[in-house]
Amino acid sequence: MLSYLRNPLAWYKRYVLKIYDTPRGPAAIVGVAGHVALEHYYQGFGKPESVAKGLEYLQSVPDFEINFGVAETRVARKAKRKKMEADYHQAIGFYLARAPRYKVIGVEVRGVAKVKGLPLPVKSVADLVVESKGNEGCLDIVDHKFVESFSKSKAAKPLFALQAIFNYFVITSLYGKPVCRFIVVECKKSKNKDGRSQLRKYVIEYEKEGETFELFRRLITDATKEIASKRTYLPNPSDMFEGEDSYEMYRLRLAED
Repeated sequence: MLSYLRNPLAWYKRYVLKIYDTPRGPAAIVGVAGHVALEHYYQGFGKPESVAKGLEYLQSVPDFEINFGVAETRVARKAKRKKMEADYHQAIGFYLARAPRYKVIGVEVRGVAKVKGLPLPVKSVADLVVESKGNEGCLDIVDHKFVESFSKSKAAKPLFALQAIFNYFVITSLYGKPVCRFIVVECKKSKNKDGRSQLRKYVIEYEKEGETFELFRRLITDATKEIASKRTYLPNPSDMFEGEDSYEMYRLRLAED
């Protein structure tokens, strides 16, 4: 959904044509490596083993899948990869130093749910499904993000809320239990000079999100109608992630039927 809203042509390439050749930035790959480490950690692996699993993933990503930016020479790319490894070790070290404790029910929980009134089912992946502290018989969903800087609460709310609703319907369908909260744990990759915690938590309580549920339903319905109609998918050159790639795709007429 976010890809479609940001850049319709990039969405079309990935989710309709199923072409996955757009290189990812180093920060995104470091973030995935962090998720791999936490996936193993919350499955019961020790910290060293979990860190090693994340590093193994990071080192397995081939050069052609990485957007190195101005680092074009072999030496420059090697130095960039060393920097990625250093960033990974620092970030995952910050998280595991004060890792939140949960009674984990599920790790990397994937699923699809049919939602009454919506034309299409919804799909999501939850980093963790845990027992809700202080809410007996209820579940919480936990999402991890490795970031350059902490999100501002008001700015992050629409993004987090949309992700929260997708997860809500899927986890409710899979477990058949009430889901109380969506918890985002951000880990700042660079060290805070003032000594403040490298982790920050944002909590969305579903019972307070009635308006967000209504907006979600309207957004899904309207997007489905738009996708179902015959249309031309346009690029978004200002998209910092895939703008150039989508513009080139449009220039070459690769998405024309």
